[in-house]
Amino acid sequence: MEYRIEELANAAGEKVDTIRFYQAKGLLGRPRRVGRTAVYDDSHLATLRKVREYQTQGFTLDLIRRLLSGGEDSRSAALLTAVAKEEGARTLTVGQLASESGVPEAILASLRAADLLVPTRDAAGTELYSEADVQMAKAGLTLLGEGFPVDELLQIAMRHARSVESVCDGAIDLFDEHVRKVGDTGADAADVADTFRALLPAVTTLIAVHFQRTLLHRAMDRLRDRRADDELSAAVAAVAEADNGHLEVRWT
Repeated sequence: MEYRIEELANAAGEKVDTIRFYQAKGLLGRPRRVGRTAVYDDSHLATLRKVREYQTQGFTLDLIRRLLSGGEDSRSAALLTAVAKEEGARTLTVGQLASESGVPEAILASLRAADLLVPTRDAAGTELYSEADVQMAKAGLTLLGEGFPVDELLQIAMRHARSVESVCDGAIDLFDEHVRKVGDTGADAADVADTFRALLPAVTTLIAVHFQRTLLHRAMDRLRDRRADDELSAAVAAVAEADNGHLEVRWT
């Protein structure tokens, strides 16, 4: 069946501007030209319905484009889907993020400018955030509530983010080489996705425990240098609790 753009929009339940936006983003193929008229077909309608389906699962437009494309990205669809789902299907506007986290929009804007919050965008260009961003914002609010200066806290967070990106790149390289086996047709897509789901909470726990233990031990060293007996006693107790495996890491 053939459609003009208005007819395609009506059949897909989308706006004409949305269809043009998807074309500009590479999600939807160009129509056939009949004279001056752009003619679409059922394959375009199927693509639009697939885009909407992926959007309801919380996938970004960039990820949707990759899932719809051919080649290596298409063969990795199962893994891409698993990665995306770990962010959570629910999306929030910046106003909703501020409301649910209790963090003022002005502070969220500072986090956004520092690339500590990285939103996705919907077809209308609205910035959207995930449930993981709510958790991060709440944790940051707890630190601010204890008197940490915003500017100095942001600087430490930015340094941490840069280090984490480097470590994550190395971890992804290991995953590609030893689990996903890029270029090796023997790697089953479903098995790779299942392995990713199993590894992610394990790696997160490993990093969280290591970070807390390092933080506490270095705090102990500094307190010993200052001979702060009362503080040292509290620090020793905290380290002992962590060393006994009492650190709780919740995976949601």
